[in-house]
Amino acid sequence: MTTPPGALAGLTVIDLSRVLGGPYATQILADHGADVLKVEPPQGDETRAWGPPFRHGASAYFAGVNRNKRGLVLDLKQPAARDTLLGLLEGADVLVENFRTGTLEGWGLGELTARFPRLVHCRVSGFGADGPLGGLPGYDAAVQALTGLMSINGAAGGEPVRLGVPAVDMASGLNAAIGILMALHERARSGRGQFVDIALFDCALSILHPHAANWLGGGARPGRSGNAHPNIAPYETLPTGRGELFLAVGNDGQFAKFCTMLGSDLAAAPRFATNPARVEHRVALRTALVELLAGHEAEPLAARLMAGGVPAAPVLDVAEALAHPHTAHRAMVVDGDFPSIASPIKLDRTPATYRMPPPSFGDPA
Repeated sequence: MTTPPGALAGLTVIDLSRVLGGPYATQILADHGADVLKVEPPQGDETRAWGPPFRHGASAYFAGVNRNKRGLVLDLKQPAARDTLLGLLEGADVLVENFRTGTLEGWGLGELTARFPRLVHCRVSGFGADGPLGGLPGYDAAVQALTGLMSINGAAGGEPVRLGVPAVDMASGLNAAIGILMALHERARSGRGQFVDIALFDCALSILHPHAANWLGGGARPGRSGNAHPNIAPYETLPTGRGELFLAVGNDGQFAKFCTMLGSDLAAAPRFATNPARVEHRVALRTALVELLAGHEAEPLAARLMAGGVPAAPVLDVAEALAHPHTAHRAMVVDGDFPSIASPIKLDRTPATYRMPPPSFGDPA
């Protein structure tokens, strides 16, 4: 079977980035047809050693964001290696890197978009090049702490908790891919590349919704509320007679429908009739819902509620989620020697393809 060309076929990307944000961005591009050359230093991308688990000599962490790329090792501290890189950039459309500010410049590789006018140069950094924190290193968890994300994550009255996924790095990778595509779209008009500046700090602040909006718009300092939503009720995890149910009621009509389906008159009570009233009386509402759900099982009830137009779900673990029939239906797991999560971007004529495993260290390009 012939593999169809991807939406980004013909795009050449040089990937000097390591760890997560940059590699995730370039894997997005690679999945959709770009020719991505991952250039690693002599010691390799440090995530190659971030395990176990390991498979075929690569950590699962590394494999998860480096498929569909060719590999090359260059010691950019050496003049000959820098000359090689410059030769590669002659024919490249995009450069992605996450060096600390001043590193490339110290190697004589500054102002690359001036040297290569059509090049889109994307840098993923912790804090950008200047300002009070400019040039300092940034890692996901530390940036979560600094930007308030940890402060709103965790149980009410408990300690701040790091998000269980590297959300800042992943959001930075997504924004890097979006920024690159924007720059390429503009290049089609102007014929000129540009510098794309992606900072983990900025990306972390950008995903603080609705907490930042609540603070800016209302002045009440956001805090931790566990699984409960600060603006909506009921929108939280609730125990049932068997398993936990996440009930995600988004409007008064859904709450009335939920109550009708469970044979309850809660929606008729003035303190529960509207969302502002339910938020005000959320403690009493939760008590009533826990009692109402005690005789139900989470999975069948969630299925019935969803079918009836009320957003709900059983709380699954990662293994259960990946084994879910809808995960298979959406083809969201890539099988093979390096199983991984598939691209969530579904294009009907030019779908993502999975052509190459992550590069072995030191593979020729």
